[in-house]
Amino acid sequence: MKIARSIKISARQLAAHKVRTALSLLGIVIGVSAVIVMVGIGTGAQREITDRIEQMGTHLIVVNAAEIQRSVGRREMRGTVTTLTVQDAEALEQEIPYITSVAPVHSRRMQVRAGNRASQVSVVGTHPSFQHIRNFRLRSGSFFDEHDDIAMRRVAVLGAGVHRSMFDGRNVIGETLRIGAVPFEIIGVMESRGVDLDGVDQDDQIFIPVRTGMRRVFNQSWIQSIYIQARNEEVMGLATLHIREVLRERHRLLSEDHDDDFTIHTQLEILETHRETSEAFTLLIAGIAGISLLVGGIGILAVMLITVRERVNEIGLRRAVGARKKDVLVQFLIEASLLGVGGGLAGILIGMAATLLIGMATAWATTILIEPVIIAFLFSLVVGLIFGVIPAQKASQLDPIEALRSE
Repeated sequence: MKIARSIKISARQLAAHKVRTALSLLGIVIGVSAVIVMVGIGTGAQREITDRIEQMGTHLIVVNAAEIQRSVGRREMRGTVTTLTVQDAEALEQEIPYITSVAPVHSRRMQVRAGNRASQVSVVGTHPSFQHIRNFRLRSGSFFDEHDDIAMRRVAVLGAGVHRSMFDGRNVIGETLRIGAVPFEIIGVMESRGVDLDGVDQDDQIFIPVRTGMRRVFNQSWIQSIYIQARNEEVMGLATLHIREVLRERHRLLSEDHDDDFTIHTQLEILETHRETSEAFTLLIAGIAGISLLVGGIGILAVMLITVRERVNEIGLRRAVGARKKDVLVQFLIEASLLGVGGGLAGILIGMAATLLIGMATAWATTILIEPVIIAFLFSLVVGLIFGVIPAQKASQLDPIEALRSE
């Protein structure tokens, strides 16, 4: 009963000074809402990145042709390496039991013409297994097969963006376009994929058989990358080790003194890197929001000190009629706690509303998680209690006689 009565008294006292109470709550409200909004944006971004990485393919391993050099203590990829070939990709598929599919890839931006329209487009020479490894889906027509690749047929599959910009989205199966000066028959159109993690528009591409590309379009024998699908997640480490051994042997890098002329990245590494970056960003923003909560706590401290000074007579009267020091201490702690709780609840409502509005008004992925909401609320309550201790102790230590004499 005493606690309930103290809560009523505290609520009545805070309501009597609305402007002062609102100002003292402002820091808490900003801090809590900032925590919820920033964590919501950070978590949403992390999930979006995870989804994009998973869309890249299942159990994906990527081998890139790259020369590794050290610069200011860091390992960097520099120069153009011409040792990675289609034959390397075939050898990996034949010699390593831990992988299921392999797709050599080489791309270059080239001028493409169709009728009276021309555009610079990424032309990608690859193997038919690329579609399965990278989870690309057809909207219409078909993807080229191994017979098309072996026969070096001039067939092309359009990305959704190329189909839209150059052909206005109409049915183009069987029509002809020119890549450079070479005519190609359009046999399929891919579904839209959007932008990948590197900012590359995956719809602004035209896919052709890799052997056709090497012979008729790119006029070269080396490729940029090899996409590999491991059997499962458990063998990705073993597959990576074997890939390195096979490629070093094929490229005659027999001594450990010779650096690899290729780099190997796994889907798990990419996912972990982006996850760590996203988590670090979220923690940084949450830390800044935590500082806002501390500023709000200082506001509570200032308001409570003013309140104690204004209510000296009341404190003296309560002590004179039998209130103990403990009763006065609890009274002011409850008042400070109400400030923390009120600011926390208001911050939660504003933060959740702001997170939802940001998600609807922008292309950002936002997520509201219950854990940050609970943590922010508890932190606001703790802030109220901690910064209310000094004023509460000061009030409880007042001498009743001196308090009654004060004006």
